[in-house]
Amino acid sequence: MTAPTHARTLTADEAATARRAHEERADALTAAHRERKRQGQKHAVEDFLFTYYPFSPARLRRWHPGWRVGYEAAADVDAEGRSLIADVDAAGHRSWYVDIAGPEGAPTIRRADVERYLEERADAFGFMTRLLRASSLTRRRPEFGCFGLHEWAMVHRVPEGAQRHEDLPLRLSPAETDAVVEREKLICSHLDAFRFFTSSAAPRNALEPTRATQVDNDNPACLHVGMDLYKWAMKLTPLLPSDLVLDCFEHARATRVLDMEASPYDVRPLGYGVVPIETPRGKAEYVRRQRELAAGADVLRERILAELEGLEASEPAER
Repeated sequence: MTAPTHARTLTADEAATARRAHEERADALTAAHRERKRQGQKHAVEDFLFTYYPFSPARLRRWHPGWRVGYEAAADVDAEGRSLIADVDAAGHRSWYVDIAGPEGAPTIRRADVERYLEERADAFGFMTRLLRASSLTRRRPEFGCFGLHEWAMVHRVPEGAQRHEDLPLRLSPAETDAVVEREKLICSHLDAFRFFTSSAAPRNALEPTRATQVDNDNPACLHVGMDLYKWAMKLTPLLPSDLVLDCFEHARATRVLDMEASPYDVRPLGYGVVPIETPRGKAEYVRRQRELAAGADVLRERILAELEGLEASEPAER
């Protein structure tokens, strides 16, 4: 493989300014979560992105310009030579970056270590790019008939008080909640939602999604597929620019709101509304908002794919 090169270089001042802007935006997005964690509090809606996905606020805060952009390494240290970044080893080398020494007197340029990423993460890179392409609205017809019933299937026949979000009450009685699952058609195609179905609900699902069939099954309209763009963006760092990663995070957070408003839980005490998908009116509202989110997710998906254009790993193994 011919080693890809970065297209442009930021000066130390430009890189420092970009990093500060990213850190300020990331800090604003995670401030409430960090404060709740400090006080030992939980939030069933907003904390989801930090419990479901294995990425801390500190990791989200790390600035990456993307593989197409290099920058003067001097941007990563202060006037006393102390590192301004967290992902650096004892020798001062930044994780997943490589330094390129210039001619005598010229600044050292730091860029993403694309070659190492594509070599060591070839299988993962191949899987992610295949999945992103396959789940595009231009390549796969979206299905809008799931109505967010995955959350209902996760509490089917669960004893009262034993549901996943034990601090939230159900909107309906346990019997009424079970009845919704039993009269509706379950067509969940998302593996990481389906795996939380109760043993009584799982056989009712029209599909049995697995990791091996994920590329073939992921539905562009699925809320979790849209939220997962944040996961893939984080796993693709440092190849992707951090503004795109934060855009995916914000989309995932907005999607989680509909996910929980349409769930069997009553999130009104937290300041949210209700999308009663057990009614025709609720179903219509769910689909309307689902279409908007799917369109927004597809814009992000295409942005990710555009950023990755020109990169290819060694032949990936099937997953």
